[in-house]
Amino acid sequence: MTTRRAACSCGQLQLTCEGEPLRISICHCLECQLRTGAAFGYQARFDRRQIAISGNSSEFTRSSDSGKSVTFRFCPVCGSTVYWQAERFPDFMSVAAGAFADPAFAAPTHAVYERRRHPWLAMLGDVPLEHSD
Repeated sequence: MTTRRAACSCGQLQLTCEGEPLRISICHCLECQLRTGAAFGYQARFDRRQIAISGNSSEFTRSSDSGKSVTFRFCPVCGSTVYWQAERFPDFMSVAAGAFADPAFAAPTHAVYERRRHPWLAMLGDVPLEHSD
């Protein structure tokens, strides 16, 4: 069975995820853009029973477009959002894919809120690469 570890930037908040994610997605909603400071959120959804958590977290809860709440857990030291739970999906947890710090992590198989996608994302294959270590 595959074991993956996710962590905040300072390493204080850590997750151990056993097995494969049930879904890997990107979200283009404006709330994910605000939360990540990026053009989209990239997350892996796991059954709650697949995840063990160590360290302390702070939380922020907001309403989603469906009117249900979403609670984000982040490190109180460095501020990195590591995981969240949606009231709409109580048996699942989403983990920020970047928290795995694994360039080989699987590509998303779902995208949501495409109407809010930044149009320049389609041209990423044409952007010149800067090779650095």
